[in-house]
Amino acid sequence: MNEPEIVVFADQAAAADEAAARIATSLADAVAGRARADWVTTGGSALVARYQRLAAEPLVDAVPWAAVHVWWTDDRYVPRDHPLSNVKPFDDVFLGIADAEEGTSSSRHPGAPLPVENIHPFRTGEAIGRAAGAAWCAAALGDELRAADLPQQDGWPVFDLIVLGVGPDGHILSVFPGSEAFDSTELALAIPAPTHIEPHVERVTLNPAVVGVARQVIVVVHGEEKAPVLAEIFGPERDARRWPAQLARREGAVWILDEVAASMLPDR
Repeated sequence: MNEPEIVVFADQAAAADEAAARIATSLADAVAGRARADWVTTGGSALVARYQRLAAEPLVDAVPWAAVHVWWTDDRYVPRDHPLSNVKPFDDVFLGIADAEEGTSSSRHPGAPLPVENIHPFRTGEAIGRAAGAAWCAAALGDELRAADLPQQDGWPVFDLIVLGVGPDGHILSVFPGSEAFDSTELALAIPAPTHIEPHVERVTLNPAVVGVARQVIVVVHGEEKAPVLAEIFGPERDARRWPAQLARREGAVWILDEVAASMLPDR
């Protein structure tokens, strides 16, 4: 069975450098090949370092941002500016909104020059304001994806790049072990608030099937606390319903790890 590429770095900073460089290359290559790039990003605190690198020289000048469209793997059902939102780090750091509000900038580029119409978050704030519910929010994103008319494979949209993190239980997106999302035919769906992992907040997520058809998948994992689940994900047993991150254990994916996260991998 074909396996992903695994690259291990000394620490989180070096892993962030590599991830940002690979994201920039993937997006630039996609634009060069089809005049557009569709990038699915994710959430988590580790994103801040990657967004900082992508929004600053030299990487910010290496990507034709006007042709890049950004989507999200999933989000918590909270407003976009809420601390738990997966979009807030993107707004604050990648777009430079926090720096703009504070009147500061760490580089010539206070944020990446991405057109606002190219940003496609789950419309959580609108859904909450209308009391429409998480299912409506997910369906609205599905409609937006269909309207974007992305290339298709097996009935699913083919993204140029999906960037993922991995939860301590082996989840990716908001697809937890045993999730009903595995049996869904919807492009996006609502997920009840998990009880086994924090935060205990209702979610909206893309269908996990998109991971299998993406042109490139980059998974970034760091920290000693992730070592046990990585050992299971790359162990001999294959069961994506038990370890959803195994969906990204595929050819065409690269896993970028730091040394402590990789310390329990079977071949180490």
